[in-house]
Amino acid sequence: MRKFGLKPYVRSAVIGTILIFILVSCLTMNAQMRASLPLSSYPMTFSIIDTLVRGMYIVFAAVILSRLIIGEFQNKTMALMFTYPINRKKMMAAKLLFVLLFTFIANIISCLLIGAGFAVLNHMEGVIPGLLTWPVTERFLLVVFMNALATSFLSLIPLYFGMRKHSVATTITSSVIVAALVCQNIDGKTLYSIIAVPIALALLGAVIAYMSIRNIENVGLVN
Repeated sequence: MRKFGLKPYVRSAVIGTILIFILVSCLTMNAQMRASLPLSSYPMTFSIIDTLVRGMYIVFAAVILSRLIIGEFQNKTMALMFTYPINRKKMMAAKLLFVLLFTFIANIISCLLIGAGFAVLNHMEGVIPGLLTWPVTERFLLVVFMNALATSFLSLIPLYFGMRKHSVATTITSSVIVAALVCQNIDGKTLYSIIAVPIALALLGAVIAYMSIRNIENVGLVN
């Protein structure tokens, strides 16, 4: 973890989490915004939180991929990796595993912190009627875990586009497109509500990761 420079990513994740909490708080505290958005209940608000966090980490994962993998190809420093006394595939796998674990864990932590913060805020201000019940909380925890797992894998999809031309811009742009597609929230419903969608995208991300690891030596030889 030290080798990958964890601190900058943690700092960015904390800042992003705070910004999303502020955004959700402002939206719910504003009566007009609350009326125009699906923020009339805990389940709907939790869905918005999950969607915003998911979008943030899809793009954030692309930034990490750009720094650890794409950027090294672009700057011709990836050649140094091939001089290390370690299997190239293992090094590539380690980098992808780092992105997976960081995205998964950070996604869960952010959702839980924002959700808990909002629950406290709502308890004090009473902007959303009703109490936060255990069934609602239990469902939120389950959804957060499952969606974070799927997001950690589908966040690798931009790697495919970035590796084609070793372009950081392409990697990040494609992540924004992916985030826009899977994070459209209409009345508390997203593409993630269709269980086949996150599963299919997660599998696609896993396949891309596998292909990237398998072909790393050939890519290195060509470039």
